Amino acid sequence: MTLHASNTKATGSSQAPSLEILPAERGQARRQFLHLPWSLYNRDPTWVPPLVLERKEHLSARNPYFRHADVRTWVARRAGRPVGRISAQVDRLHLERYDDATGFFGLLEAQDDLEVFRALFATAEGWLREQGMRRVRGPFNFSINEECGLLVEGFDTPAVIMMGHAPPYYAKRVAEQGYDPVQDLLAYRIHTDFTAPPALGRLADRVAPRVKLRPMNRRKFQADLAIIRDIFEDAWSGNWGFIPFTDEEFTALGKNLKLLVPADFVRIAEVDGEPAAMMVVFPNLNEAIRDLNGRLFPLGWLKLLWRLKVRGLKTGRVPLMGVRKRFQNSRLGAVLALMMITSLQPAVRRRGMEEAEMSWILESNKGMRSIIESIGGWPYKRYRIYEKNLN
Repeated sequence: MTLHASNTKATGSSQAPSLEILPAERGQARRQFLHLPWSLYNRDPTWVPPLVLERKEHLSARNPYFRHADVRTWVARRAGRPVGRISAQVDRLHLERYDDATGFFGLLEAQDDLEVFRALFATAEGWLREQGMRRVRGPFNFSINEECGLLVEGFDTPAVIMMGHAPPYYAKRVAEQGYDPVQDLLAYRIHTDFTAPPALGRLADRVAPRVKLRPMNRRKFQADLAIIRDIFEDAWSGNWGFIPFTDEEFTALGKNLKLLVPADFVRIAEVDGEPAAMMVVFPNLNEAIRDLNGRLFPLGWLKLLWRLKVRGLKTGRVPLMGVRKRFQNSRLGAVLALMMITSLQPAVRRRGMEEAEMSWILESNKGMRSIIESIGGWPYKRYRIYEKNLN
């Protein structure tokens, strides 16, 4: 179905061409959906063009997210030219866990035009109502375990791997559609030459006989991957909006981890011989692809390999970190987190990493925020998740 919006925007003495909203599942509309960001961000020096091949894979049926979710995508066009896009998702795993009739929107990109935003959201919300949803939340691209939240602070620096970018006007336009903030996510930046506070260092010395820290064992990769998943699901299970990875999703994550992450960029902490905490540092792929304009061919893949394997990257991100629930809100839990961070410090510095982002962290997670701030980290980006009741 194609939606034609009325003309509400005038330019000079003539009206703007009619706006149409088209499904973007295939053909020209899908290509326009995919490539729209290039026309919107062509003058933004902090935007990192994503790899087109990766974006195609993300939108394809091969993405394991599609096994448990129904997704629709639309592109907004004027005179055949794309000016906006949006997705809507119904995640059956979320509904099974929360039973709250909540659907999601994501992959939002649009010109600074109220009519475009209004038509995109009306289309996405209409489809969600047809699926029986009574609430919509977002942005999620597509899952809370992937890129999520709208950038509302920190527009002056590029986003790191699996974190989003947006122009400042997006927040205003989303709010105009009746959306209210429901959660803020923080991204912390930290220099890798930090010094641990003496008090926490003394605590670490006291518990050291009980704690063993080790890197990932590549010869037992699947076993260690299972440990990381088990700790993650236990540590994060009480967090707002938590959805566990499916087997297929975690297998895909494991493939990326094996391909991109050196073994010494992973820490598993054992307490009295039992796995109790884990932490993973990803090299910041966005740093390596920033000048490739989304293309790996003909020479982009050679540049990427050289930067990853030979030159090394100066920035990274901590996307996975967790301490088992029974240790949370305790001194031992705080010390475990600090011990993992400090034990990774030599490895990342040895490979030339100068800064890392720790993200994302719920604004309400004061314990983790305090630990990061104690070693010199500071919040430099804020991402916001919005919600709206569908009447």
